[in-house]
Amino acid sequence: MTKTVIAAALGECVHVAGVSNFLRLAEQVGWKTIFLGPAVPVETLLAAARKEKADLVGVSYRLTPETGERLLGQFAEAASDLHEAGVRFAFAGTPPVAERAARIGFFEKIFDGSEEPEQVLAYLKGLPAQAATESDYPQTTTARITWKSPYPILRHHFGLPTMEATIAGIEKIAEAGALDLISLGTDQDAQENFFHPERQDPRRKGAGGVPVRTPDDFRALYQASRRGNYPLLRAYSGTDDFIRYAEVLTETIRNAWCAIPLYWFNQMDGRGPWDLEGSIREHQRVMAWYGERDIPVELNEPHHWGMRDAPDVVFVVSAFLSAYNGRKYGVKDYIAQMMFNSPPGTSDAMDLAKMLAVLEMIAPLSSGEENRKTGKPENRKIFRIWKQTRIGLLSHPLDPDAARGHLAASTYLQMALRPHIYHIVGHTEADHAATADDIIEAVKIVRRAINNALGAPDMTKAPEVQERKEHLVAEARILLYAIRDLAAPGVDDPWADAATLAKSVTLGLMDAPQLRNNRFGRGQIRTRIINGACEAVDGEGRPIPEKIRIQQVLRN
Repeated sequence: MTKTVIAAALGECVHVAGVSNFLRLAEQVGWKTIFLGPAVPVETLLAAARKEKADLVGVSYRLTPETGERLLGQFAEAASDLHEAGVRFAFAGTPPVAERAARIGFFEKIFDGSEEPEQVLAYLKGLPAQAATESDYPQTTTARITWKSPYPILRHHFGLPTMEATIAGIEKIAEAGALDLISLGTDQDAQENFFHPERQDPRRKGAGGVPVRTPDDFRALYQASRRGNYPLLRAYSGTDDFIRYAEVLTETIRNAWCAIPLYWFNQMDGRGPWDLEGSIREHQRVMAWYGERDIPVELNEPHHWGMRDAPDVVFVVSAFLSAYNGRKYGVKDYIAQMMFNSPPGTSDAMDLAKMLAVLEMIAPLSSGEENRKTGKPENRKIFRIWKQTRIGLLSHPLDPDAARGHLAASTYLQMALRPHIYHIVGHTEADHAATADDIIEAVKIVRRAINNALGAPDMTKAPEVQERKEHLVAEARILLYAIRDLAAPGVDDPWADAATLAKSVTLGLMDAPQLRNNRFGRGQIRTRIINGACEAVDGEGRPIPEKIRIQQVLRN
């Protein structure tokens, strides 16, 4: 049964912005809301509460504390019958007035303006007013997303060059309630040589993150997070001994979700020992392992192409192939990562269009699709898609004030996609790896931008955005069909076949300028930012239709 909340600014107070925001949040979680407006007399508010059979009455007052205390005392006395009948009362005002309101002892909940929207939502959802134990906070990704809605859960990478500093930082972040998930940034030896101490190089210990060397190290990091808002933890899947590493992460930090690429983290980018085709097979095995255990999987794939200046079409195709392989290998909860500002010159409109093209391409996977051979529907698989957005890793300006502006502006733009997960890339990243204090500051910036964006107009409907999206979808299909046609005889599912996928790189269908002189990639494609979009171009800088580019690649 729908509950009713009625709210107003009381007495002579005309400040209603807070009342309006409170009721907007209440609507988002299913309340019927009634707004009486500014300067409402006590008798009028209580009469309306009785008439509407309100379950909750919201009262706001933001003027002189002494006057407010007298008025609220009169209100409490006049509302005693409703209070005794079980009607709930909440108050909001400035900190001095809120302090006076607390003395009266009448209101169930008092807000002084310092609360984050998530805290207000928790109250409206009937969650514990002072969550203090792990059981008060969902400890799986999908449950945390549902609990936090309509706000996305927040994550940020964190890993300092020593275990001691990282543990202290995790404790500080958790106590501040800043993040829903801490992504452990581990150093390269942890990712590649965790089970091979003989291959580790003491001189690069802590290079790129925290030097985790044993399962007990992971346990210590997890224990540091068991406080505050009890954030989830996750870590990348490593670049060797994938299944053994997955077992360690699951057992020690309750890995919130698996993050693994399709084409990368191997000899092609110098981040692992496997060759291209072998690493694709291993990554597919990891997807299946996590899928069997109902743990979500993110393929952190398309942005690796974008950061290497690949055209938008290749970015979209890599995003589709990632989701397709996730579904093929048994993933049930798939996290679609969409990195904005990559390459950095991409415009806001073209960024939105690119991500909308990704979402349109992968959406059919969540509800089954027709078998391409028989035309008959496949057996329906559980495949839920969760949207995750983030700022481009290379897009932050070095100046910290400019970076703060970029963080806020890009966050606002990304909220047009209504992400379930927002991956914060803090404003310090161009200068140094984020400290706990840096992360807490970044979270404050992001929360304000998200809160503002929830009331923004729908930027995805802009004509230039929709036109570009349709163009990218059409071009992406052409490239996908060309990749399909590379398959050897007898391969019944080319888009999930490691040999076919590897061939798409070695031949140059999947290509990026920064792959030049690579032992696997071709690096022959040229790209240029044109009208805010990253396009494949010819020798004179003119855009090349994908059909023509593919013909040229296959002829060479």
